[in-house]
Amino acid sequence: MSTRSRLGRRLTQLYAGLALYGASSALLVEAGLGLEPWNVLHQGLAELTGLTIGVVSIIVGAAVLLLWIPLRQRPGLGTVSNVFVVGIAMDATLAAVPAAHSLAVRIPLLVVGIVLNGVATGLYIAARFGPGPRDGLMTGLHRRTGRSIRLMRTGIEIAVVITGFLLGGTVGVGTVLYALAIGPLAQLFLRLFAVPAAPGGSAVVASHLPRRAILRR
Repeated sequence: MSTRSRLGRRLTQLYAGLALYGASSALLVEAGLGLEPWNVLHQGLAELTGLTIGVVSIIVGAAVLLLWIPLRQRPGLGTVSNVFVVGIAMDATLAAVPAAHSLAVRIPLLVVGIVLNGVATGLYIAARFGPGPRDGLMTGLHRRTGRSIRLMRTGIEIAVVITGFLLGGTVGVGTVLYALAIGPLAQLFLRLFAVPAAPGGSAVVASHLPRRAILRR
């Protein structure tokens, strides 16, 4: 594969992954059975402010990105794109998908949303254009404090879930199922979407990544 073709594939993976991430998150919102941690916060803030959850996601992502400055984190194309594309795709999907009321529809929506979120995570991380703003916050705190990524991620996500729940965000069985499933799913799809190595270089090989390093946005 030529350098140009490889770059084209990486860009396609990046934006397809980010758009699919937003769409899959919207399916979890429609299912109404529990959201991933950061979207619990986004939904709670949306309830409080009257803004759409996608717009809130963009605002929160930009605010988190500002926290990278004291942590001396450097954003990449994927980092900046993440802030905008995910929120836009989420609102667009919510506008297009009819409201679901029965469990016979909501449960499949939940399952499909989680699986597609795993696909999206594999796509955009394997593209190697930089971590999402929330991922970078976790890794930046890990570097600055010396604490484990697992501890940083757990602490931040517990805080955002509690805050989001108190503001009216949805916590439920979907939140637990997402937490259990996203690691294995992301690991699987990272392997599947790994970009072939450049001549004299190395590819992203998911099997070489510790599971705790597979982070959300």
